[in-house]
Amino acid sequence: MRIWFKIFKDNRLLKDIVVTDDSDDTRTHKIFNALEQTCYEFDLSKPIWLEATIEEFKRHAKARFYQDNFVEAIDFDFLEIHVIEE
Repeated sequence: MRIWFKIFKDNRLLKDIVVTDDSDDTRTHKIFNALEQTCYEFDLSKPIWLEATIEEFKRHAKARFYQDNFVEAIDFDFLEIHVIEE
């Protein structure tokens, strides 16, 4: 599984990372582990999965985490997660 994380501000890509996980974990565990790894790399607090975020991710294998998803203030518009290969 490959998951692409992107940070945007003012419609510009600031940072991105692709996390690859070939383990035998479940899809959910792979996503959570990749998110944790990405937050560590980008020095971010882990975002909260709100109901709207979960629904968007289920429908499109893609979701955006806005300020509402973070406890701490963020200096970008959103963090996007996109499953690019399963």
